[in-house]
Amino acid sequence: MQDALQEIKRGADELLVETELVDKLKTGRPLRIKAGFDPTAPDLHLGHTVLLNKLRQFQMLGHKIIFLIGDFTGMIGDPTGKNATRPPLTREAVAENAKTYQEQVFKILDPALTEVRFNSEWMEKLGSVGMIRLAATHTVARMLERDDFHKRYTSQQPIAIHEFLYPLIQGYDSVELKADVELGGTDQKFNLLMGRELQKHHGQAPQCILTMPLLEGTDGINKMSKSLGNYIGINEPPQEIFGKLMSISDDLMWRYIQLLSFEPLSTIEGWRRQVGEGANPRDIKVRFAQEIVARFHNQAAAVQALAEFEARFQKGVLPDEMPEISLSGIDGVLLVPQLLKQAGLVSSTSDAIRQIAGGGVRLDGERVADKGAAVPVGATVVAQVGKRKFARVTII
Repeated sequence: MQDALQEIKRGADELLVETELVDKLKTGRPLRIKAGFDPTAPDLHLGHTVLLNKLRQFQMLGHKIIFLIGDFTGMIGDPTGKNATRPPLTREAVAENAKTYQEQVFKILDPALTEVRFNSEWMEKLGSVGMIRLAATHTVARMLERDDFHKRYTSQQPIAIHEFLYPLIQGYDSVELKADVELGGTDQKFNLLMGRELQKHHGQAPQCILTMPLLEGTDGINKMSKSLGNYIGINEPPQEIFGKLMSISDDLMWRYIQLLSFEPLSTIEGWRRQVGEGANPRDIKVRFAQEIVARFHNQAAAVQALAEFEARFQKGVLPDEMPEISLSGIDGVLLVPQLLKQAGLVSSTSDAIRQIAGGGVRLDGERVADKGAAVPVGATVVAQVGKRKFARVTII
């Protein structure tokens, strides 16, 4: 029991209510574990897989996984964390994204042990009368307790009526599925608690909720997001995945390993001891990067990705062609963020600073860790951002 509970809590932010979960586990029956995903975008990145990895852990412990695709709620648009009303998706876009989701999630979950459901199954049957009854279970004041709604209300940003329906529908999904446990990101806590309340309202035992942290992107600062360019897509080429993982900072590496690796906790603790005793964190990062590449491609791809990475970065193999640029220094030097911006390797100096913080910037093959680093007038360096952006820059 304690081993199972330790594995369930691994990497989690909060478990509510732990004593209730223990009681559920003591029954010995497979629990119904629910996680919902709105198919608002066709591609998943490693940030999305934090929840999927936790579902896999429950699956390996013998529990029933319900992978809920919110095709109905996807047409509303999740207002969580948003300062404006999200445009609803068309039914066609939701259906296409849902198909892609299923193809990707089974790279982690066992399809034979996963129940895939769509919340349109019951929401379309609920009808207008049922929707009114559902809406009657909560007040506007209760909805405005939610942080993002409260902020939008106090700053006089519009909130559409249909956005209040989203947490109610997500909670009602738990009633229909008779969920024992629901998983979600830390930003979903209000919606997850809604499921507990509605289950009580319908005479069911309330679900436990397990919140998972939001994974930082490769910059180590912001939540992983395609819009910020700090993401690692699970469908990206092996070399891209490997290179991006190798670019993260040594500190961020441990957070990624904790949330994304399938290695036993005892193995990870062994790695920490090795590094504490003087081992190179890079060696741990290589093992982790190969694990992730093999998961979403195969072991041969992981071996090849390492070979290509070492050939390029350790043996000094550079692109056959790269732009050669001359830039003017100021007071005898040029700061690296300005160098990267003027060389066209980043979109802005703030982007350059994020890339430096994330470990993605190198000069002559050496990682730049200080955003205040500078190159003196008269020097020529090979500047590199990420895996594929290079320029030979002379400071004049």
